[in-house]
Amino acid sequence: MSIASAAVKRPVFTVMATLIVVVLGGFALGRIPLDLMPEMTYPVISVTTEYENASPREIEELITKRLEQAVAAITGVEEITSVSQEGRSRIAIRFTWGHNLDEATNDIRDRVDRVLGRLPEEAERPLLRKFDTAAMPILHLGISSNLHPVKLRQFVDEEVVYRMERSQGVASATAGGGLIREIHVDIDPAKVKALNLDLSNFINLIRAENITEAGGEIDRGRLQVAIRTLGEFTSIDDLKATVVAVGQDGAQVRLRDVSEVNDSWAKVDRITRINRQDGMFMSVFKQSGSNTVNVAERAIQAVEDINKALPSIKMTPLFDSSVYIRQSIDSVTGSAVQGGVLAILVILVFLQNIRSTLILGTAIPISIIATFMAMFFWGLTLNTITLGALALGVGMLVDNAIVVLENIFRMRSEGLGPDEAAGQGAEEVTGAIVASTLTTLAVFLPMVFLEGMAGIIFRPFSWTITFALVSSLAVALTLVPMLSSRLLRGAASYVNPKTGREIKFGQPRYGRRYFK
Repeated sequence: MSIASAAVKRPVFTVMATLIVVVLGGFALGRIPLDLMPEMTYPVISVTTEYENASPREIEELITKRLEQAVAAITGVEEITSVSQEGRSRIAIRFTWGHNLDEATNDIRDRVDRVLGRLPEEAERPLLRKFDTAAMPILHLGISSNLHPVKLRQFVDEEVVYRMERSQGVASATAGGGLIREIHVDIDPAKVKALNLDLSNFINLIRAENITEAGGEIDRGRLQVAIRTLGEFTSIDDLKATVVAVGQDGAQVRLRDVSEVNDSWAKVDRITRINRQDGMFMSVFKQSGSNTVNVAERAIQAVEDINKALPSIKMTPLFDSSVYIRQSIDSVTGSAVQGGVLAILVILVFLQNIRSTLILGTAIPISIIATFMAMFFWGLTLNTITLGALALGVGMLVDNAIVVLENIFRMRSEGLGPDEAAGQGAEEVTGAIVASTLTTLAVFLPMVFLEGMAGIIFRPFSWTITFALVSSLAVALTLVPMLSSRLLRGAASYVNPKTGREIKFGQPRYGRRYFK
């Protein structure tokens, strides 16, 4: 027994199976991540090393060349570029497409660890970073307030950032702009020289006084209590009272005696203004694999909640990537819907019957919903590429169903009953429509094997249109014959009482197909 005959003889099973696919596809559609483009991870890893107050030549000789030699022998490296500038070394290591970046990161870390002893002691540990489009901010926010810029920056870091990071799907939120509090110690060279003090010891003395250390443990009954010695500065006066030297007569020289201590801010290298008012900005990053649109919506809701809970500041969205994503997705979706409607209208014009048009019209939405289910389980996202594949395949989704329905018409016109015509008509063209579908798949399926940037973009495209065509084939061989056997029932022929002419099922009558 063929698939079509089984579907015709078991209509309840066919309907229930179709409903299961529709329900699963509906749930999958609500859970498929929505993004502008497929997730792209460029095969590039950067190694950044900070070395303050070093010239570009020193950076190149002491850091860049040594790190380049260490990572050059790693498997899969295609190109190494470096930039040595004052106080910083940047090395970009590009691997071949498809190379496992997690393994590459571990290899680079091992190689870098081998040469750490050869790097300057004052240099910071090299920082490894992968370039990932998912690590780009999805939201930029502006923060304005009447607070002092220093207090605003401190308030945002302590009260606002963590509120934003509590939103579901938000990986992190970073604040920038404003003024960062900084204590300035302006030493008077004349006083230091008069007291014959060593200027280089001032930083070490201040650092040694501003420290908290463990003080051991004491036993209290059955409990052990950890003790810590708190020695950090809590105010400007504590810093001013720091003893920096002891004279020959035993007199203590304090920091306020040889310097001026001011509660100020760090050097300003950028200015942020929101609506002509000094302010700050905040960048919001999403978690990898999460729905960009949903995360942005929750973040915007969090902004509204923060504005209500903290009236001293006002947060304003400056850039929202979800808006552009929605516009792009809506545009592609609208084109797909218009294409589907036009396809159904064309079918109605040629078939000239509403019932048969409805049968074929079910092939498009059910095939698309089944495609959504396959995309969800395959790990694809809804983006302009995958939706473009659906829009391209909308016209092809009814090809198989049209062939099956037309052959059922022919069988009915030859005098077969509804069930028999539906089963035999679909079975007769099964080989033809399977071959036709495989021919189309032979064009798109090889895109799965593309490499590089083209593979990242067109692989989801190929899988999506493959799922859609396979779904349309399944619908044409199961649902279309079953619906034809139920909706196109009637006599195989009809005798016109006026002319006495016999009109067979499906033949034109007054320019239209006739169905009793």
